[in-house]
Amino acid sequence: MKKIITTLFALLSLATPAMAKDTLTIYTYDSFVSEWGPGAKVKDAFEKDCDCTIEWVAPGDGVALLNRLKLEGQNTKADVVLGLDTNLTAEAAETGLFGKHGVDVKLAKTPIPWADDYFMPYDFAHFAVIYDSEAMKIPPKSLDELVNGDPSQKIILQDPRSSTPGLGFLLWMKQVYGENAAEAWKKLSPRILTVAPGWSEAYALFTKGEAPMVLSYTTSPAYHMIAENTERYKAAAFAEGHYLQIEVAGLIEASPEKALAQKFIAFMMGPGFQDQIPTNNWMLPAGATSSALPPAFGQLVKPEKTLIYSPLEVKENRRAWIDEWLNALAK
Repeated sequence: MKKIITTLFALLSLATPAMAKDTLTIYTYDSFVSEWGPGAKVKDAFEKDCDCTIEWVAPGDGVALLNRLKLEGQNTKADVVLGLDTNLTAEAAETGLFGKHGVDVKLAKTPIPWADDYFMPYDFAHFAVIYDSEAMKIPPKSLDELVNGDPSQKIILQDPRSSTPGLGFLLWMKQVYGENAAEAWKKLSPRILTVAPGWSEAYALFTKGEAPMVLSYTTSPAYHMIAENTERYKAAAFAEGHYLQIEVAGLIEASPEKALAQKFIAFMMGPGFQDQIPTNNWMLPAGATSSALPPAFGQLVKPEKTLIYSPLEVKENRRAWIDEWLNALAK
């Protein structure tokens, strides 16, 4: 009888499935989880540490993340949102969905002091016009030269309603031109080949040779130097300065995996995550890395002046400035 009971227990233990691992659902932008992006390596590194599973959800570019969160509200499936930037943090916080990250803000290595209890930065770079030096021998040396330049030499931009680079360029124009931004947009309009929904689509068109210029980052040429061994694609240094983007992540307060989400935000600031930023996301790391940047980063354009709006200024004016852009390009 004892042998029979022992056998039954053994069979039951074999029939019982292994306990499922916790799943951390992270909303991000599409290029982060692309074949060449850092998503897969970040996932592997964190899963080794957390005994959990990361599930990436990529609805589009950065502004699309905020739009989706607003639609989902308290029904969101996200535990972490990675890919907003400081132009969107005030508006994101206003949704009431985000909780305090609980990470020491002094860990942030950003060009401006960090003091946000709800969002932590994971990378940054200045926006720049990237040009094909084989198709364009003399690039614009200022935003004003871009706006008033040869209409036959086109630029590809991103939509500020769905893309953080697109929004960044809109804010760059507004910083430089102020009340005259609408007129500047009208002058620039003949040079715009297309307005793509996101960075990935815009940069793909650029590298296919559809236009000699695209809105991207001062760090973008590093990709071509390191991955393709070419200096063909360069960033144009602009006399007025360059607009700064700082990308951030935050956790959802009502998430059933809040503790795991906090663990991920803390992990994000260390080498397991940050080592993937320079040569996979092609931005500058905002946390601790295990080694210095590759030499190619020393050859990049270093803006003499940084332009940036506060998160609150963007929240209060974003809709009006987008309407200004739409009206200017429609005429």
